[in-house]
Amino acid sequence: MSDRSASGRPVSRQPVSGLPVRRREVERLVRARPLWGSNGIAFGPDGRLYVAQFLAGQISAVDVATGDVEVVVPPDGPLHSPDDLAFDTDGAMYVTDLISGRVWRRAPDGTFTLVTDQVTAPNGIACVGTRVFVNEMIPGGRVLEVGDGSRVLAEGLAMGNAMQLGPDGRLYYPHMLTGEVFRVPLDGGAPELVAADVPDPVAVRFDRAGALLVLSRGGSGIVTRLDPAGGGGRSQVVSEVNALDNAAFDAENRMYVSSYAHGGVAELAPDGRTRAIVPRGLAGPFGVTIDLGGGIHLADHYQLARPADRPADRPADRATDQPTDRPADRATDQPAHQSTDRPADWAAGPPSGEPTARPGDDVVTTELVTFAHGVAADGDLLHTTSQYGQVRTYDRRSGTLRTRADGLDRPLGIAVRTDGTLLVAESGAGRVLAIGHDDRVSVLADGFGRPVDVAVDTGGRCHVTDEEHGAVYRIEDGMPVPLADGLGAPQGITIHDGVAYVVETAHRRLLALDLATGEVTIEAGPLPVAPAGGRDRGLFIPGMPRLPGMPRPFAGIAAAPDGSLIVAANGDGGVLRLHPEETAR
Repeated sequence: MSDRSASGRPVSRQPVSGLPVRRREVERLVRARPLWGSNGIAFGPDGRLYVAQFLAGQISAVDVATGDVEVVVPPDGPLHSPDDLAFDTDGAMYVTDLISGRVWRRAPDGTFTLVTDQVTAPNGIACVGTRVFVNEMIPGGRVLEVGDGSRVLAEGLAMGNAMQLGPDGRLYYPHMLTGEVFRVPLDGGAPELVAADVPDPVAVRFDRAGALLVLSRGGSGIVTRLDPAGGGGRSQVVSEVNALDNAAFDAENRMYVSSYAHGGVAELAPDGRTRAIVPRGLAGPFGVTIDLGGGIHLADHYQLARPADRPADRPADRATDQPTDRPADRATDQPAHQSTDRPADWAAGPPSGEPTARPGDDVVTTELVTFAHGVAADGDLLHTTSQYGQVRTYDRRSGTLRTRADGLDRPLGIAVRTDGTLLVAESGAGRVLAIGHDDRVSVLADGFGRPVDVAVDTGGRCHVTDEEHGAVYRIEDGMPVPLADGLGAPQGITIHDGVAYVVETAHRRLLALDLATGEVTIEAGPLPVAPAGGRDRGLFIPGMPRLPGMPRPFAGIAAAPDGSLIVAANGDGGVLRLHPEETAR
C-alpha cells in the first residue's frame, strides 16, 4: 500500500512481509573471504598459526599445511579489536585490544582475564617466558611491561607496532612515523637506535637463525634485512604481498606473513616469492560504483579495488538461488598446501612493487588509501568518502589524491551530478552536503536521522536512504520528502530506469522502489550483507580523536547500463552481480 506525503508524492508504507517478490539471477564476482582481515600472527602450542583479526573482532587459527581456518575467539566474545597476539611459555595467549585500550590473557582452557586497561592503543606485544611487554600505537607512545603492575621501558615512540625479543636479550620495535627501529633492555636502560630510513616499518621480527627482518606496511611489499650489530648492512626483497602487517616463523624457519588490507596468509620465500596459504579477500566491501566503461570499483576501507578479470577457463559462479552468508567452499576457494619444490604455486613480486592480483585472486588493488568507504566514478576520477571525516578525489591517470573536504561527521555515500557537484551523505550530522568544483561545502538538506547513501536520478534530483528512520527520501527545494518508510535499515541506493534499488540490511534483501508509483517489490534475498546494528566498537581511539578506530558497515550498490546491479556483500566479503532477467517463483 502507499499513502501520499504533504507534497502529494506517493509514500510506500508496506509491511515487512507480503511484498511482491521478483527474483534475479545472481553471479558472484568476488568470492566470500575465508579470513576477514589478518593482523598479528603467532604460532601456538598446537602448531597452528593464530591470527588476530582487527576488523572482524575475532581470532582464528590456521593450519598452514591445509589452509583450514577455525574461529577460536568469536566476535561476540570479550575482544573488540584484536590487533596482535603472543604466547608465553605456559601456553597462554596474550592479546592487544587496540580500540578498547586493553590487554587480555587467554588461558589454555579458553578463559579470559584482563591484564590491564591502562594502555592507549596497545598494539605490538611480546612474551618473554611469562613476562608480557606491549607498546602503544600513538605519537609519543610507550613500551611497557604489563602484569602485576606496569613498568615503562621506553617513551616517545612515533607509533609503535609489532615487536620481538632479539637474540641479545633486548626488545626490538619500530617507530612507524619516522622509519626507525629501536631496541631497549628488558630491565632498564636507554633505548638505542638500530636503523633509520627503513621504509614504513610495521613489524620487527627475528627468524629462527637470528636474522633481523623488518616488514613495510606500504604498497611496495618490502621486507628489509638488517644487521642488528650496527654494522649498517642491509638488504631488501620485494614481495608480492603489499600492506604487510606481521610475520611468524615455523619450526623449519619458513616465514608466513599477514596483510592488514587484504587479509589471508601467505608463505614468503627469501627471494620474495609468495605462496597463498589462505587466499586474500576484501575488508568490507563498502561502497561500489561503475565507470563509463563498465568497470566496477570498490571502496574497501584500506584500498580502492576492482574485481579481477575472470580467466577464460574459470566459469561464472551463477545460480538462480539467492546467495547466503555461508563460508566459501574450501574445495574450490582455498588451495591445499603443496611442497615448496613446486614453483607453480609461488608468485613473484613485480619489480616495481606495484599492486597486482595473484593468480587465482578475484580482486585487484587500484590504490592503497586510508581510508575509503563511499565511492563514485566520474570519468577517470574516483570520488571517495572516509567515515573519519574526509572526502577525496583519486585521479586514476596521475595516481594523485586530492582532499575535497575534511572534518565532516562520518560521511558515507557519495554521488556525482552531471555538472560535477559531489553529493555526500554526512551520516553523523544527519544531513546531505554538496561540494562544488572549488571545494566549497554547502548543506543541500538536513533533518535526517542517519543518512547513509545518495543517488541522483536523470533529472538531477538527489535520493537518500536513512538508516535510522527506515526511509527513502527525495530532496526537493532543500527539504527531504519521504518516498518510502517502514524499511529495515536501508543503506545502499542506486537508480536505473525510474526505479530506486535499495539494500535493506535489517532483512538482508534488495528492494525496488518505483519512483513514479511508490510500489515496492523484493528483487532478491536473503543477501549476505552485514546487519546495521551490533555493538559500536568506536569510530576513533578513545582520547585520540584523530586516530581511526572501527568503521560502521555499509552495503553499497550500483547499477550497470544493462540493468544489472552490483552489490557489496559485506556480510561475507563478496561482490554480487544481480542480472536483470527474472526467475519465476
